[in-house]
Amino acid sequence: MTFDAKPLLQAATHVAAGQQYPKGALYLVASPIGNLADLTLRAVQVLTLADLVACEDTRVTGRLLSMLGLDKKLVPLHQHNEVGGAASLIEAMQGGARIAYLSDAGTPAVSDPGAHLVRAAQAAGLTVVPIPGASSVTTAVSAAGDVHAQGFRFLGFLPAKGQARVQALQENLAQPASLVLFEAPHRVDALAKELADLVPDRPVTICRELTKQFEEIATVAAARFPVWLTEQSHRQRGEFVLVVHAPPDEDAQADLPEAAQALLRELTRLLPIKQAAALVADATGLNRKQLYEAALAWRKHDDLED
Repeated sequence: MTFDAKPLLQAATHVAAGQQYPKGALYLVASPIGNLADLTLRAVQVLTLADLVACEDTRVTGRLLSMLGLDKKLVPLHQHNEVGGAASLIEAMQGGARIAYLSDAGTPAVSDPGAHLVRAAQAAGLTVVPIPGASSVTTAVSAAGDVHAQGFRFLGFLPAKGQARVQALQENLAQPASLVLFEAPHRVDALAKELADLVPDRPVTICRELTKQFEEIATVAAARFPVWLTEQSHRQRGEFVLVVHAPPDEDAQADLPEAAQALLRELTRLLPIKQAAALVADATGLNRKQLYEAALAWRKHDDLED
């Protein structure tokens, strides 16, 4: 089936053309993380206007441009040539060229090449324009539902093996934030076992093949993570984004009188958490928010154990 890109290009021009697109600038274009429908109209407009497209992989970006019916000069710029290769792009921008840069999926310079190019452009006094789009990091965080987290900490890929990897985990697991990790399929089993050993009761949201046809998202206790991977043969294939939930606020439970804890536990078996917390608060005079957080922690722990 042939894709007619003309309506998309027309829509991009209609919606996005009102913004200024200065010449002699670097445009960092976030590309889809799996589903091509996530490409933004603004990204399409920038690619239409670009005098040159630099990219991590010319094959990947070439297919995207071909889908849009765009014929652009492609310049490879990846982790092996980025430092040296930036000079010619800077020269082109100084001559007035609009240059778009795309990594293979997601946002350039976020666990992808691009940072050296950005720094070189800034040092040369050139304008850098980010064109936001799909992000596996925020997609995974939104699907995790970590109610205890005080923000999130993006770690990307951990050291491949050895003590450095375990140390990186230990240093971050005590933080009151969700931890967002990337992992390759051939190492995900090792990471699952390390998390199971270090924080067996901690929830982990496993995002596999985000936005793609066989996307799979599950939240399990870290102790079950290795088992979850082996329950179906396909689960050790694809790209992984993991959200290790923040440690629960133990004070929310520890400060509650035992009688209140017992009553709250009983009511949460029968009623929605919000209603149970409200009833116990009315009966005991305790803080409703503290009761709600304690009940939520129990419910989540019980669900993960099932």
